[in-house]
Amino acid sequence: MGQHECCHRTTRVDRRGGRDLREGGGAGLGADAASSVGSVRREAPPAGYPFAPGRKRALLVGVSYRGTSYELQGTVNDVDCMRRLLCDSFGFPGESILVLTEDLGDADPSRLPTRANLAAAMRWLVEGCDAGDSLVFHFSGHGVQKLDVTGDEVDGYNEALCPLDFERSGKILDDEINETIVRPLGPGVKLHAIVDTCHSGSILDLPFLCRLSRTGYWQWENYSRRPDLTKGTSGGIAISISGCSDDQKSADSSGFSSEQAAAIGAMTYSFIKAVESEPGTTYGRLLSAMRATIGEGQGGGGVGRLLPGRLGSFVRKMIPSGSVQEPQLCSSEVFDIYKKPFLL
Repeated sequence: MGQHECCHRTTRVDRRGGRDLREGGGAGLGADAASSVGSVRREAPPAGYPFAPGRKRALLVGVSYRGTSYELQGTVNDVDCMRRLLCDSFGFPGESILVLTEDLGDADPSRLPTRANLAAAMRWLVEGCDAGDSLVFHFSGHGVQKLDVTGDEVDGYNEALCPLDFERSGKILDDEINETIVRPLGPGVKLHAIVDTCHSGSILDLPFLCRLSRTGYWQWENYSRRPDLTKGTSGGIAISISGCSDDQKSADSSGFSSEQAAAIGAMTYSFIKAVESEPGTTYGRLLSAMRATIGEGQGGGGVGRLLPGRLGSFVRKMIPSGSVQEPQLCSSEVFDIYKKPFLL
């Protein structure tokens, strides 16, 4: 098994908007202001993106942040494994899957996971969707929190994804993600978001979060602080499965079984393992299985694998010893998690 020398998703809580992921700070992110609701541009996606007229469509994004102190080692593997799962287990046509990674961007700039390309790709994902369509959004990379200034967040913080160029172009806030890929979903359209980042619990800003205890007791919690703000769909359903709660960090699979040949996000690994181990599983059983797998792996030292030097010191400060991430389930509508089958 290869050496996994990076804590897969270590990030900083961004309270002032002027700090990046690096220990010493960094450039201000004034472009984050462009992330607010109402600023989403509606131009057509790049011409190189696939034409996907079928019922299944997916956007898979893996950001490695090559050459930085916060580079990630497993994101491309995450995307490759997710693509294989979608094609082999759920019948997604390969030509209907759009992938953004730095490796692909070396040959085609439109496939770089930049802010502009990611925004365009999210519009591509939902463009022309109709009843019976199944859409998947998968993101593997860094995630952060930013102070909420609109009063619509229960915990006072927006969650955000970090595209490749977030230091220059800004992060993508959960408000923008919700407006772009949740609200356009019409009746009969289904979207699943599988997000492997830190602070990703409510990354789609969906109105309901499922609280699931270790004993299996579950309850939907209304996560809408301002009922006057529409966060649901236009008749479809959106469901997110994320790597951890909003106040947690995510890790890689360093502490997991050697059957996994390369670094992969702990959430992505546990998700794929749960789906393949029990085809036709329910959302409740899926979430419980993911949490069990991560608990076992991180209990064995997955999060405890440390880096040398200044970044290693930062990791030790950000991820307490013994901390175990818990995947989360959010939805645009409530349902019985132990009766509803998980289907993509």
